[in-house]
Amino acid sequence: MQKFTCFLVLLCIWGCRESNKQSNTNRTKDSIHKEMQDAASDLAGNFSDQRSMRFSSSRIESFFAKYDSLRSFQTDLNTFYTTRSYAFAWYTENGLTEQASNLYARLENLPEEGLNIVLPYKRQLDSLFNITLPQSTDQKSETELLLTSMYFFFAQKVWGGLEESATQKVDWHMPRKKLSYSALLDSMMQPGKVSTAQEPVYRQYNLLKEYLKKYKALPADKVTVFLPNKKPIRPGDTLAMVTSLRKKLFLLGDLPRAGDTSSPIYDSSLLTAVKRFQKRHGMKEDGIAGGSMIRELNVPVQKRIEKIIVNMERNRWLPTDVRGRYLAVNIPEFVLHAYNDDSLLWNMNVVVGKDVNKTVIFAGSISQVVFSPHWNVPPGILKKEVLPGMAKNPNYLETHHMEKYGDGVRQKPGPWNSLGAVKFLFPNSHNIYLHDTPSKSLFKEDKRAFSHGCIRVADPKFLAMYLLRNDSTWTEERIVKAMASGREQYVAIRNPMPVYITYFTAWVDRQGDLNFRDDIYKRDAQLSGLLIKH
Repeated sequence: MQKFTCFLVLLCIWGCRESNKQSNTNRTKDSIHKEMQDAASDLAGNFSDQRSMRFSSSRIESFFAKYDSLRSFQTDLNTFYTTRSYAFAWYTENGLTEQASNLYARLENLPEEGLNIVLPYKRQLDSLFNITLPQSTDQKSETELLLTSMYFFFAQKVWGGLEESATQKVDWHMPRKKLSYSALLDSMMQPGKVSTAQEPVYRQYNLLKEYLKKYKALPADKVTVFLPNKKPIRPGDTLAMVTSLRKKLFLLGDLPRAGDTSSPIYDSSLLTAVKRFQKRHGMKEDGIAGGSMIRELNVPVQKRIEKIIVNMERNRWLPTDVRGRYLAVNIPEFVLHAYNDDSLLWNMNVVVGKDVNKTVIFAGSISQVVFSPHWNVPPGILKKEVLPGMAKNPNYLETHHMEKYGDGVRQKPGPWNSLGAVKFLFPNSHNIYLHDTPSKSLFKEDKRAFSHGCIRVADPKFLAMYLLRNDSTWTEERIVKAMASGREQYVAIRNPMPVYITYFTAWVDRQGDLNFRDDIYKRDAQLSGLLIKH
């Protein structure tokens, strides 16, 4: 089961990206890592390791008789206290621990976690936690069990996220991380573990959480940018609307210093800010503030907040660490990333499925490279395109370099082939794979959702060389020859490469910048609806 942890996908996308930004506007990798650690460690606290104060095991059943809505955590709670021989965890001889206060504060601030949920038994928790007079034994045991149950509630909602059945509704078909909340709480309480305890969420979660605070603090859409006469704003222009552009980019953090926000001149500092905004939104970094950029600038802050929240939820599903080499495609980003552990090796542009032919979110392992492949026409395309074409034109198959093959039709290898000169297979039930394409011009587009569901790669030769790098017989020269041979050839990869097809529309890159991408498959809206229901 642990094998799936290497899927940690994408985190990939963002976490390890390189940038050419000036160092004085960047946050270093170490500083971002420290922020993540600081944000994740406040539940490490000061747990009680005492064993003299205990309660009767019979208190557990009577507790759940009173707090029935928390009964789903009874098994976890029984496991935890059996291991401790029913010793108090949230109390010392001097009263409640620092850890209890930390948990109480986190429960009080669930909206900071991007959650809009009702805390069960909040009134009772407030009453028991804030008792000023000495507590009776029964009150202490009730407070103890309520705090532990609330810990499990917090862990489930904040660290685990929606149940797996809910994620299937948004077509997330990758393995979810598995957590034992009682084991996690028990490990936090072990001697020597307090200072190193980490929350079991992928680090992107806490980076997005920090931006959630910042965006909630932004003034609500007080600056709107319009294009004068619908003409793009260009470097060197002197226009009244440049002032609004400056103010908006300053509010969003792309213009690092306010400076003279009233200046109508599009100068070099504004050019840097415009390019930074364009990069964060996956646009061509040309410094021209045209219609598409202005539309992104004017997206309501509340919409950005919702996007951050749904991507925090997706990060709850991810394993917290990743090891080894793997590939990750982030569909809304239109990019393939190669990683070794948490280090980015290279990026490559890709084309993904159109909205009507959505690329599936799932994980697999590339096991074969196929040079000069045939293209077996999928049943849907055969029915909708090929058979009608054959009915209208007797020479349709010959014109399209196709031939009948069994009960179907396939396209012959060659420069016309829809799969190009090579494809990369990883067994899956979705009939999805990576491949070359003769339509090279599409890789120059900012938004690249054009395929029937499979993933087209911009540099197939490079990818083939990377996947076959451990086989010395497959030199660059031999690969080029095989791609041009016109003879289909299957080559097994000695070490199959994990590949993860994922879907993230917001993330924080290695420079600390918040990136947004379009929700091309309307997954964000679906997930947002599920979060509201839960």
